[in-house]
Amino acid sequence: MTDSGTSGMDLSDVLLQVEKAAPVDAVAAVTRRIGARLGALWVSFLVADMSGRALVRLSHVPIGAVPDGRQHDEDVALVMPFNGGPQEQALRTQRVLVEESDGMFLVRAPVTQRGEAIGLLEVALPVAPAEAAVQTLSRAAHTLAFVIIANRRHTDLFEWGQRTTPFTLAAEIQRRLLPSSFTCEADSFTLAAWLEPAASIGGDTFDYSVARDELHLSITDAVGHGIQSALIATLCVGSLRNTRRGGGTLLDQAEAANQALLDDAPGNAAYATGLLGRLDLRTGVLAVVNAGHPLPLLIRDANAQPVALPANRPFGVLRHRAYLPAEIALQPGDRLVLVTDGMLERGAANLDLPARLHDLSGLHAREVVRVLGDLVLEVAGPTLPDDACLLVLDWHGNHGGTRHTVAGADPQRASTPITV
Repeated sequence: MTDSGTSGMDLSDVLLQVEKAAPVDAVAAVTRRIGARLGALWVSFLVADMSGRALVRLSHVPIGAVPDGRQHDEDVALVMPFNGGPQEQALRTQRVLVEESDGMFLVRAPVTQRGEAIGLLEVALPVAPAEAAVQTLSRAAHTLAFVIIANRRHTDLFEWGQRTTPFTLAAEIQRRLLPSSFTCEADSFTLAAWLEPAASIGGDTFDYSVARDELHLSITDAVGHGIQSALIATLCVGSLRNTRRGGGTLLDQAEAANQALLDDAPGNAAYATGLLGRLDLRTGVLAVVNAGHPLPLLIRDANAQPVALPANRPFGVLRHRAYLPAEIALQPGDRLVLVTDGMLERGAANLDLPARLHDLSGLHAREVVRVLGDLVLEVAGPTLPDDACLLVLDWHGNHGGTRHTVAGADPQRASTPITV
């Protein structure tokens, strides 16, 4: 393979092919171009499973051709659980890995955008790739991330592939309340969140939005389980977003959510706890309102301590009592962890969360939430009695500075997986 054969793909040509293809064929349109450019034996895309514990190989084959995979019409989803092998290592470490196998060379490139690990591009080459070819594949994988983000709005294919277990109606409602990406890297912060749902859905949610000089975030926990809990969560999150998008302050958001649950929530005693935050990216000062929620944990110099905050009533309790705001002054290197009670109570109480956060202080936030999700299932599962939700915020400072990235991820923030 010559370097001339590995020059960068013409982006306008790639976009043209994507637009010509149906949304379900957009990935194939890009991977065909990649394969032809590099003289590949085959090219495959693996999407990250919704559980965070596997990759799913999506392919288009005649019905019945792949009996080991889930099949819908002519689309097949083959689940490949993480086993510590090169596929998992490439995704976790956000590095392109090359492996010789059975007379060919497998190149695995993370498909990532702003730290969100969407999946993996896997290419089989007949000869060892030159560095230029590896860089081409890295750029192609980054391009593929944008193709997937744009096209998954128009089809259920990717979400169907990511779901290894059926959803209940309550789970479907809850899923729609979560942001489309669970990870966000920026120059001054890294954010990652996770939700381990209970068997009967406990109404936990998280949310965030990045403004020009602010980061908005929230974590909420609706009372009860099942459909009613999901509907309470819908009112709560919908109200918070509506007020936030209308320019309301944190206190405005809290009051509006409280009013929405009092006026419109189904059933009696319909309430939700929550922690709302607005981070000033210029100063690192986080304004917060705690509505009856578990206290956040601050990890500074590898020591985890709860942050004392004024006590406020949950949303949906009492009409005429003011919410009290507070502030948390973050320093570069700080990690703030927001959790719901499913991370702290019942069987999860056996998890020493501060100690574990100390052990995980060197990992990327994306890895921290995954590891803690695994640990909660280990001590309180495999079926959780309540949702376990957490949000991790790393504060780096230097807002407005240059963000250092390679194909959608900051290599300086990536981490090597650990065994727990």
